[in-house]
Amino acid sequence: MRLRALLETEALGLRLLGGEDELDRTVRGVMTTDLRDPSRYLSGGELVLTGLAWRRDASDSEPFVRILAGAGVAGLAAGEAELGDIPADLVEACLQHRLPLFAVHETVAFATITEHVVRQVSGERAGDLAAVVDRHRRLMTSGPAGGGPEVVLDLLTSDLDLRAWVLSPTGRQIAGAGAPLPGALGAALAGRHLAATRTGRRGPHRAAVAGTTYSLFPIRNTGRGAVPAARDVRESVLSDWLLAVEADASDWPAARLDLLQGVTQLIAVERDRRDAARTVRRRLAQEVLELVQAGAAPAEIAARLRVAAPVLLPGLGAAPQWQVVVARVDWTATDTPGPGGVSGDIAGGPAAQALLEEILVDPAVSGPDSADRIAVAHTGEEAIALVPLPAVPAPLPDTVGGPTDTAAGTADTAAAAESGEPPAAQDPALHADALLAAVREPLSAGLADDGRLTLGVSAAVHSAEGLRGALEEARHARRVAAARPGRVCAAGHHELASHVLLLPFVPDDVRRAFTARLLDPLRDYDRRHRAELIETLEAFLDCDGSWTRCAARLHLHVNTLRYRVGRIEQLTGRDLSRLEDKLDFFLALRMS
Repeated sequence: MRLRALLETEALGLRLLGGEDELDRTVRGVMTTDLRDPSRYLSGGELVLTGLAWRRDASDSEPFVRILAGAGVAGLAAGEAELGDIPADLVEACLQHRLPLFAVHETVAFATITEHVVRQVSGERAGDLAAVVDRHRRLMTSGPAGGGPEVVLDLLTSDLDLRAWVLSPTGRQIAGAGAPLPGALGAALAGRHLAATRTGRRGPHRAAVAGTTYSLFPIRNTGRGAVPAARDVRESVLSDWLLAVEADASDWPAARLDLLQGVTQLIAVERDRRDAARTVRRRLAQEVLELVQAGAAPAEIAARLRVAAPVLLPGLGAAPQWQVVVARVDWTATDTPGPGGVSGDIAGGPAAQALLEEILVDPAVSGPDSADRIAVAHTGEEAIALVPLPAVPAPLPDTVGGPTDTAAGTADTAAAAESGEPPAAQDPALHADALLAAVREPLSAGLADDGRLTLGVSAAVHSAEGLRGALEEARHARRVAAARPGRVCAAGHHELASHVLLLPFVPDDVRRAFTARLLDPLRDYDRRHRAELIETLEAFLDCDGSWTRCAARLHLHVNTLRYRVGRIEQLTGRDLSRLEDKLDFFLALRMS
């Protein structure tokens, strides 16, 4: 049963003093104690009842609560009969250790609460235990070797009437029983799971989406690439799978929870098998990357690509064209341990490699082997993907951007649709924004406030000679993405032809000094007078210095606009009729 159910039982007279976010914890038993250290009698999941006889002064509360939290109890209920109001120091200690705290009215005996809990928990166990033991045995003999995770999920549906799906960290469905999970729902559930994991809360996590309750069980990677449990949670949070069950597991008995934990262990074996299959593709990518970075002869690189092509694109018959994608995950170093982890620098290369392998999978494709055409290596903090492409359509004579120009491709498609003719062969090239569109929400939750993912995409290249340039192009694009705000950012090769190529290479202190010199006087004036000079400056530059268009956009009289521009020039000592000063303002606004 859940703590929430106890609170909602009026006959028990419980009053919540703290821990509202933890009311979905499962109560597996009850214990009454006034010992200062009752840890030897606790096994986890208990509701602890105490009359506070152990408390002599305020300093006793925190050690007592720390012991209970370390033992994994579900909650603490303190009686009001002895001291009246519950001491503030006990409330503060429970908040500090995320332990739900209840006050028990003096008219309610602890025996009443104990009897209620025992009756509820015992009834649930008696009804489920025999059937669960038998089902658990069947599940353990129907693991991945007997048909993959779908077999296990089918048994959950047929025997326990539970609909369940295995999801990647981005919400992509890897396995499921019955109807597939909609992509938006999978992304939302993955985001809830990642956010809960980052807080350090123990799974399963409860998530209510669109009126339906789901329980999210982490699937720990137990294979050769697994992160030791004692390490920082950020090293694995972006790569672990999860099991989403359409049910509220917070009030399940221990036997049923153990059954689901066994299911996650079986699926972890499938995860290890999938990772082992990726080893060959990762090795191919690593070999090609080392040749490119070492400046090897194009003929040698081309020979290695010919070896890789049959593995990555079976049956293609000829070496395809290639794109390079570079990704990096950066974590903010902390002086103190985060939830579930330790302090210090976090290695970003392996996390970026696992994420890039996931991001490059078509979100419409399900199954653990759907990434079998993606080769990703990592070097230092970077992950580098070598993406094979089918033949890219040749550009039209009047096309400037070529087959990878997004705007041109969109225009061609629209023109074909308008004329009623079938569109030309779809551009198979990757585009930076499209790669992150479906995964931005869940990954932002996993990165929280101390992580960033930046990604750069090169243009397609036709031969080994262009691969080194494609790698540098993707790296430059990633630096452009890193200069932008946001937790998940990407940039493509087409953006490298504009002024934004220069901005990532300007040192931070130079940026700050440059923007402060030009914009701080305007910001200070706006704060004092609400004059909207910054907004006016942006609109004026965006309208190419046209007085009439800018005044219309801002809904101002032209004379008012002239007054504001004059004030901008007076405060900064610049002349907005000069091209050099316009350019300086434009860059300052982009870098601010």
